[in-house]
Amino acid sequence: MAAVHPRKHKALPLPPARERIDHAAYELFSRHGVRAVGVDAVVARSGVAKKTLYFHYPSKGKLALAFLQRREELWTRAWLQEGVNRRARRPADRLLAVFDMFNSWFHRSDYEGCAFIRVLFEHDDPKHPIRKSTEDHIRTVRDFVRQLAEEARVRDPDGFARQWQIVMMGSIIAAYAGDRDAARRAKKLGVLLLADAGIRSRGRAQV
Repeated sequence: MAAVHPRKHKALPLPPARERIDHAAYELFSRHGVRAVGVDAVVARSGVAKKTLYFHYPSKGKLALAFLQRREELWTRAWLQEGVNRRARRPADRLLAVFDMFNSWFHRSDYEGCAFIRVLFEHDDPKHPIRKSTEDHIRTVRDFVRQLAEEARVRDPDGFARQWQIVMMGSIIAAYAGDRDAARRAKKLGVLLLADAGIRSRGRAQV
């Protein structure tokens, strides 16, 4: 009886080099920040030659800016905004749903904190392109909150959005410092902010 040989499978082709670079930079920068991660680490994680990386990104700064844009697309828009809109219908409830999303995020074993906050602290020069880009991305989050506040007919949507973002960012830092229930506490503060703005919400204490 002839021996049965295992079927040979063709190796799956690797993703294009730029995609591998983007993915590696996203993972490393999200978890460790920009300054702590060298180009060599991105090269090692992506499996491309350094020359290939510099072909797509002439400098580490260009790579960092691309990372921040990708973070906005994946975290701010695809995860936060779409997730909030799926969880609730009323604008006030959507505002509180931000902390429902955060609660799930904070309790993940791979919780990495906020990349925007980390990069912001790394670059104190207000004119630095990476600093300016980070501020723009943080503003995008606040614009989303302000839009919800406008839909909820808050009297001062811009001021309210700034207050709300302070609570959001504070909870992110608290969770990174070890308080994984920070979103639950932040949600209670959110209920108070809505009440102060004259907006009724379901005000669920549980997340």
